[in-house]
Amino acid sequence: MDLRITESPSVYRHLEKKSVDELIDLINREDQSVAIQIQQALPQIGQLIKAIVGKVSAGGRLFYVGAGSGGRLSVLDVIELPTTYGVPKAVFNVILAGGIDRLADALEEREDDTKEAWEKLQVADVTSGDIVVGISASGTTPFVLAALQQCKEHGITTGCIVSNPDSPIAAASTFPVEVVTGPEFITGSTRMKCGTAQKMIFDMISTTTMIQLGRVEDNSMVNVALINDKITDRAVRMLMEKTGIADYNEAKLILLEHGSVKQAMEHVLRN
Repeated sequence: MDLRITESPSVYRHLEKKSVDELIDLINREDQSVAIQIQQALPQIGQLIKAIVGKVSAGGRLFYVGAGSGGRLSVLDVIELPTTYGVPKAVFNVILAGGIDRLADALEEREDDTKEAWEKLQVADVTSGDIVVGISASGTTPFVLAALQQCKEHGITTGCIVSNPDSPIAAASTFPVEVVTGPEFITGSTRMKCGTAQKMIFDMISTTTMIQLGRVEDNSMVNVALINDKITDRAVRMLMEKTGIADYNEAKLILLEHGSVKQAMEHVLRN
């Protein structure tokens, strides 16, 4: 791939001479373009999500593989899912260059490691029943590319989220998603528009997948884990609204007895 749009020079010059108000206005304009580019990739995103839903519905798992900003963003998305939707932690996973335990260390040099990701996937006993999705702004990250190529050789379904067209990582993916966000505000700073696009797509993937898996009813998180007072209060009020229970304390007792809004609702309906 000769064309790396993500590395193209910024269309803005002499940023150090601009005021705070000028800078944030220009950054905001650039950010607004991200959603438009994602809209153009919706068919690809839809195909990837359908593949993920199919694998997970059949008992498989999702593995994100990434380095740098994109890899770290995938971690932030995945760690929310057990609490928000009550899914087992082992279903949605991240293979991060350098390890999730080093999340805050920004080990960018590890993105050139071509063995680590596949070794970790093997430790996790990855199979053809799973799906592995690579995250790379450039579409060339060796850590990600090597893993997807190994997956392809072993008959494992792959996908990717990249920000350059016709990249090697897209070529190694069964379900590629290419969102070409253009030159960054600061030349090559893919934590900006590319990172924004990745975050928006992670939201689409996880939220849509959870809905398709029956983890949402109407517009509510009926499987949310009751981990603190705020969430428990929200869940009590959700249960009251959906069942017609008028007494807050009664609803809370039923909720805590059954552990989730969904299970409490089923109990109330049965009785």
